[in-house]
Amino acid sequence: MDLTAGILAANNYEWFKKAIYDLTGIDLNAYKENQMKRRIDTLISKCNVKGYDKYVALLKTDKAKFEEFVNYLTINVSEFYRNTEQWKILDKEIIPDLIARFGTDLKIWSAACSTGDEPYSLIMAFSRYIPLEKIRVYATDLDKQVIAKAKVGLYSEKSIANVPEDLKKKYFTKVGLSYQISEKVKKQVQFVQHNLIKDIYREGWHLIVCRNVLIYFTEEAKNEVFIKFYKALARRGVLFIGNTEQIINYRTIGYDRRNPFFYEKPV
Repeated sequence: MDLTAGILAANNYEWFKKAIYDLTGIDLNAYKENQMKRRIDTLISKCNVKGYDKYVALLKTDKAKFEEFVNYLTINVSEFYRNTEQWKILDKEIIPDLIARFGTDLKIWSAACSTGDEPYSLIMAFSRYIPLEKIRVYATDLDKQVIAKAKVGLYSEKSIANVPEDLKKKYFTKVGLSYQISEKVKKQVQFVQHNLIKDIYREGWHLIVCRNVLIYFTEEAKNEVFIKFYKALARRGVLFIGNTEQIINYRTIGYDRRNPFFYEKPV
C-alpha cells in the first residue's frame, strides 16, 4: 500500500466498511452511519491504535479483539423461535393448513419485527415446506435502528438457542462468538418502517405475526390494532400473537380462535 492509499485507508470509513465486509461478511452499510461510526471510533480509541487500517490489521491478528468487535454489533437482540411450543403448532398445524388453503404463494407479514429474529424464524419454518426462494416475508417496525440491525442479521448464541439444530446448521455461520444469518434467508425478507397505530395496513395477508408487542399498548390502541389486523387478513387467514397477549373480545371483532395464540378470519 503506497503512502496516499495508506492515508486514505486510515481515515476512510468507506474503505473500512468494505474491509470489514471482506473480513467478516458483516455489512456496516445496514447500520445508521453516524451512530455506528461514532461507536466504532470509540472502540478503536480504546484499543490504542490510530486509523481504520491499523484497527483492521489488529482484528486480523488478535482473536479477542475480533470477537469483541463482532459482539459489539449484537447488542439488544431478541430471540428466534420465542416460546417454542407455539412455533411447533405453527410448524405442524398452521403452515400445512395455510398451504392447503392458499397454495405456496403466501402473503406473510411480520409486524413489529424488531431485530429480525421473527421474520427470519418464519422463513426458516416455512422452508421445511416451500423452497426458500419462493418464500417472502414482509417485515415492519416503527424503529429504523432495529430494522438496520435486522438487515445485518448478526445474533448472539443465546438469541438463536431455540432454533432447531438442522436449521441452525443450515442457515447460520459462526462469526467470532456471534452468528450470521444466511444471505439466502435475508434476501427473502423485505423490511419496511411502519407505524401500527398511524399507518395504512396492506390487505390480503394469509398470515400476520405480531407477538409480545401489543402488551405495551393501551387497551384502546390494542383493540384498534386487532381490528385492523382482522380487516387486513384474507378470508381464512391466521393471526399469530404472543403469550403475553390475548384477544378478549375476539368474537366481537369477528375472529375464530384456534387456540390462545392463533386466531382465524372465517369465510
